[in-house]
Amino acid sequence: MPDLTLDSTTADPGASSAGAGAPASASQAMKAQLQLRESILSGDLPPSARLTEMAIVERLGMSRTPVRTALARLAEEGLLESSPGGGYSVRTFREQDVADAIELRGVLEGMLARRAAERGARRESLDAARQCLNDIDGVLAAATLDDEAISRYEQLNDVFHQCVQAMAQAPVLQRELDRVVKLPFASPSAFVIVDCHSRRARDMLTVAQHQHWQVLDAIAAREGARAEALLREHCRIAQRNLQVALHAAPDQPNAPGVSLIRRR
Repeated sequence: MPDLTLDSTTADPGASSAGAGAPASASQAMKAQLQLRESILSGDLPPSARLTEMAIVERLGMSRTPVRTALARLAEEGLLESSPGGGYSVRTFREQDVADAIELRGVLEGMLARRAAERGARRESLDAARQCLNDIDGVLAAATLDDEAISRYEQLNDVFHQCVQAMAQAPVLQRELDRVVKLPFASPSAFVIVDCHSRRARDMLTVAQHQHWQVLDAIAAREGARAEALLREHCRIAQRNLQVALHAAPDQPNAPGVSLIRRR
């Protein structure tokens, strides 16, 4: 891979019309961010690889402004870190650090679920969460899941977790959770599953969905302790999936991003 350091003094071909093209630039930055994230998690950009602005400009065929924004955002997410000589490098993570981040997410989400139950959620909020879970049930009706179904599950799963968090009306806890879920693999939708199209993977997601329904029932019944315990247990599924993916047999395909985790 080319090794080019960041040089913010060089003119950006797309910068002259920044005012008129701001929305387009933002769209390009998001596109660059998604493409780079996919390359990192797939292993196409390997752990510790040094990424520089001009190298990514050439790789993606974009101007420097959206690329610079995308690199900064990925650094905020935790996938990249600044290199001493300029530019960024792909981060690696200790297995224990990833496990701790997932556990911490479970603690914070559990507290938010408890708050939601104890304070009482509005009917509209409960109905929105139920509709989301009904949609997930529809996705999981198939015996196995294709790429489109997995993507749809991820989206709906994220929506459900956001619904629960919003019901809590606890901005301090929410802020701390927002910090945690930026870590790779700590987000509710950061699935780490070996062979995600298999029947076994679908069964694991079905178990997680059953827990979703239990959490929502506990919140509706204002059973705070039960809601908290259920969501903390829910995160243990992610922990188990991580262990399976990390210690899978060599002939089994690893889940996206597993190459970034350093084994014990």
